[in-house]
Amino acid sequence: MAYIILVTGGSRSGKSRYAAKTGEALDGPRAFVATCPLIDEEMDERIRKHREERRRFDWQTIEEPVELAAALRKTLGFNVRIVDCLTLWVNNLMYRAEQSLIRIDEDEISRKCEELLTTCADLNGTIIFVTNEVGMGVIPDNPASRLFRDLVGRCNQTMAHGADEVTLLACGQSVDLKKRKT
Repeated sequence: MAYIILVTGGSRSGKSRYAAKTGEALDGPRAFVATCPLIDEEMDERIRKHREERRRFDWQTIEEPVELAAALRKTLGFNVRIVDCLTLWVNNLMYRAEQSLIRIDEDEISRKCEELLTTCADLNGTIIFVTNEVGMGVIPDNPASRLFRDLVGRCNQTMAHGADEVTLLACGQSVDLKKRKT
């Protein structure tokens, strides 16, 4: 059973850097599951820079915007995995649902998160999930944005419940919210 760490915080709070340093401090082969789709030149440049940074520490990058459980099942030979990030994953699920003319709700997000946690139970090593904390701001002014906030909030709650550790990042500083007693 993999040890699960959930790293959360606001945008540009240091989540990804914290997750990477945590993963790089662990021994064994490393996999990085990226959920960000290529959408424009600026994002392409960000992705290129992140790939370059990971190469120094021999991260194997797996790009999968939607099927995270399947992507994790393909990482049996790895001891350390980062999934960055769940927030974009929820966005990608919403987009796919919209394109298929179906509605995704909190129950469906919880089910997909439970599937991720079940997959983690079949793996070894450590899995670090990165997500944004979206519930500390203003109430969004439109239904789609409120649904996104609600779905990410449900995802974060479900994943935090199943995680061994939960760490909040703010201004590059970490605060432990949950640590499994060993």
